[in-house]
Amino acid sequence: MTSHKDKGISGAADAAASRVRDAYGPEDLSSVPAFSGGFINFGHWEGIPLDRPLTADDRVRSERNLYRRVLRTLPARGRAVEVGCGLGLGGALALEEFGFRSVTGLDIHPEQLARARRVNARLLAREPWRLRFVQGAAERLPFPDGEFDALYSVEAAQHFPYLAGFARESARVLRPGGGLAVTSFFLPDGADGAAASLAARLDSFAEGLDIAHPLGTLLTALGEAGLTDVRGESIGAHVWPGFDRYLSGVELPVTWPRNFLTSYREGLLDYYVVTARRPTDGA
Repeated sequence: MTSHKDKGISGAADAAASRVRDAYGPEDLSSVPAFSGGFINFGHWEGIPLDRPLTADDRVRSERNLYRRVLRTLPARGRAVEVGCGLGLGGALALEEFGFRSVTGLDIHPEQLARARRVNARLLAREPWRLRFVQGAAERLPFPDGEFDALYSVEAAQHFPYLAGFARESARVLRPGGGLAVTSFFLPDGADGAAASLAARLDSFAEGLDIAHPLGTLLTALGEAGLTDVRGESIGAHVWPGFDRYLSGVELPVTWPRNFLTSYREGLLDYYVVTARRPTDGA
């Protein structure tokens, strides 16, 4: 028998999923000026001077740098899967700069996958065995056990309704010795009650587009899924100030995105790189 509480949780998850589908489907978040360049992330701004007006080229550089920050944590350079691949630009970067044998981009949104295939049409035509795009959910990865040497996800986990399911599936599709890297924004330790405050100041949380997951929830889920060397490293100092500085020079239809930096400074949320590995047999 399903309880009223369970129905409430399920209903909230369905509402959140609907908002995410809209943002990455018909609304096409990649077309928003704040995400210039098509990578759809807040960027890693280390090495980009913030004491001058920031350009669209700076914005794209920051987005590419966030992928680089994640990809260089992965020891394996074999078969990789990106969970929440968006337009697939990060997958192309992984192939071109990091020498992965192949990259599979997974996304739940068919519109995003269609855009990804258009954006990467030349690479797909030239080397179809190195890049492919597959529809699926983070909690139900449509791949065999041990399919990949590396799994990564860039600024998508804040949309995943069930981190435990994502962790279990990640452990399942990684080969023994394979590595995982996830980057996104989470509630830091001691801010577990911050969800209401974030919803009051950030529309993406109020509308269910982003979920206020505590960092500890993901770290615990990865460990319980059997992964080891689970670590979370804060990189917020290289994300939020630069992103806000860029927004200060962009004409925005709304002002609430400027509250990400304030929320970070007040300890309500932070940005992390989370890494783990699947132990080798007998390890």
